[in-house]
Amino acid sequence: MPRTVRIASVNVNGIRAATRKGMLAWLDDAGVEVMTLQEVRASADHLAASLPGWHLVGDEALAKGRAGVAVATREPVARVRTEFADESLDTAGRWIEADIELGGESLTIVSAYVHTGEAGTPRQEQKWAFLDAMEERMPQLRESAPLSLITGDLNVGHRELDIRNWRGNVKKAGFLPRERAYFDRFLGAEGEIVSCVDGTSGPGLGWVDVGRRFHGDVDGPYTWWSNRGKAFDNDTGWRIDYHLATPELASRVEDYRVVRAPSWDTRWSDHAPVVADYRIGG
Repeated sequence: MPRTVRIASVNVNGIRAATRKGMLAWLDDAGVEVMTLQEVRASADHLAASLPGWHLVGDEALAKGRAGVAVATREPVARVRTEFADESLDTAGRWIEADIELGGESLTIVSAYVHTGEAGTPRQEQKWAFLDAMEERMPQLRESAPLSLITGDLNVGHRELDIRNWRGNVKKAGFLPRERAYFDRFLGAEGEIVSCVDGTSGPGLGWVDVGRRFHGDVDGPYTWWSNRGKAFDNDTGWRIDYHLATPELASRVEDYRVVRAPSWDTRWSDHAPVVADYRIGG
């Protein structure tokens, strides 16, 4: 019997701080069954204490108090994988895959936290390597699990519609043409050669940006706002938090929304939750 499963993704900017500021009150009313978290910045024990009553799987960063990804579910997770890329790339706390059995079907959900990067520095080299690893993993993931979803803070605004002040950021990490080109290929028609924004070309992987498909060609809706000035009040934001679905899963989307806080002082993270409803089950 098909049923609707509500999946939320959010960069919590520290799970303990988020719960102190009101995250649990939001969760009480949100009707979420699966939640992916980024920038958890906490040990497994602290995460469990912050989210009582949830089944939790996570991957901590090697550096204490940094990064960290997790998946929280109402039903137990069947399988978990954190191996991602080769040993030369430190991906601890940045990628976790969880297989969940729902309605007689298997759903694979990824919580990902891509490096912020910084143009022209070693930090950007790490980001390139991570995006390379994503590009290699995505076809494998779809082949092994047709109902797959990559969620999280991917730290790239794909199109001009995804950043309010895009002209001022074309040379900065998060909106570099080469970064955006990865998304051109991620979301390009499967098997077709895609002309990318940076002048390169490559095969499309066929994944679907659920937010863009659902909202169409509109500005945003943005998911992150700088704490500088009045960026939140003026909605001068970036759309860098995504649900990227396989075509098989994207065809089952029933609703999608970015839950922007009503005011700056009511936020419990500098990112907004991204929430979508999916029809699961035969």
